[in-house]
Amino acid sequence: MDKDQILGVLIFAGSLVGIVVYGALIYYYPMWILQISAFLAVAFVLGIMAWIGYTLATTPPPKPIEEIEKEIEKEVKETGTEETKQETQQEEKKA
Repeated sequence: MDKDQILGVLIFAGSLVGIVVYGALIYYYPMWILQISAFLAVAFVLGIMAWIGYTLATTPPPKPIEEIEKEIEKEVKETGTEETKQETQQEEKKA
């Protein structure tokens, strides 16, 4: 078996054991387990929302498209000028 397949089998087996343990806990301590499960589910969703909010708040805004277009046009003009100079130099060498 490949390492990935072994890892897949371990995850699968661990999940089945987790289901059985969770079922037993629900059977013996239903109210506590349901309260803890509900808390963890809500905390997980709110944690993801907090992470998204933090990322949005701390990421700098992108440049406006007009500014990017001007930079590209400037680079094209500079590149075109350099290519023209190189072509002229090559023609002079040939002559």
